Amino acid sequence: QVSVLYFARSAELAGLRCESLWVPRQITSLQLWEEIVKVHPRLAVIRDQVVFAVRQEYVLLGDQVLVLQPGDEVAIIPPISGG
Repeated sequence: QVSVLYFARSAELAGLRCESLWVPRQITSLQLWEEIVKVHPRLAVIRDQVVFAVRQEYVLLGDQVLVLQPGDEVAIIPPISGG
């Protein structure tokens, strides 16, 4: 079980700021995204723009295998514009 934190547009699309999800202990970052989108299908629209932070380290969506521990934080960070 991991804690998923949603920020900015991802929070709007998911309709919440955080939740706990059961996911496999070993999972690629892309598979993790797909598991989250199963729960919140509206998030699919930001797939090409989103970045994860797992244990406060950035992870791009792809084939990178993550080894998650119970209670790990996974942040969903959509693009943030600023000036």
